[in-house]
Amino acid sequence: MAALDKKQVINYINNMYSKEVIDYFQDPKNMGVITDATVVGEASNPVCGDMMKIYLKISDNEIIEDIKFETLGCVAAIATSSMITELVKGKTLKEAEAIEFEDVEQALGALPPIKVHCAHLSVEALRKAINKYRKTK
Repeated sequence: MAALDKKQVINYINNMYSKEVIDYFQDPKNMGVITDATVVGEASNPVCGDMMKIYLKISDNEIIEDIKFETLGCVAAIATSSMITELVKGKTLKEAEAIEFEDVEQALGALPPIKVHCAHLSVEALRKAINKYRKTK
């Protein structure tokens, strides 16, 4: 089997993902590390190998002042990590906890069924960070 050339790969990605997913993959928002993060949440999927870290900077009145992510994974993993940071930045922890994977998926204009687990993973990483924070309070 011959290797795909760059044009074939781009065509495949454009046919598989929404414009929003591609945009958030190519230009991710809030990617990086918060060195003085209040808390970090991690989630991974051993089947596909995706790994996500969500860094939260939380104010005294439980507002997410800053959020960043590090993700090792596919197009959808990076896009969902980026999108969840956009959805919860500036929100209270209570508001952030109400975010569901469907909210992430909808904000990205849909994900292929085989990639919906990436939205689950982003929500899981966020919730792990929030739960870790709550255990320290």
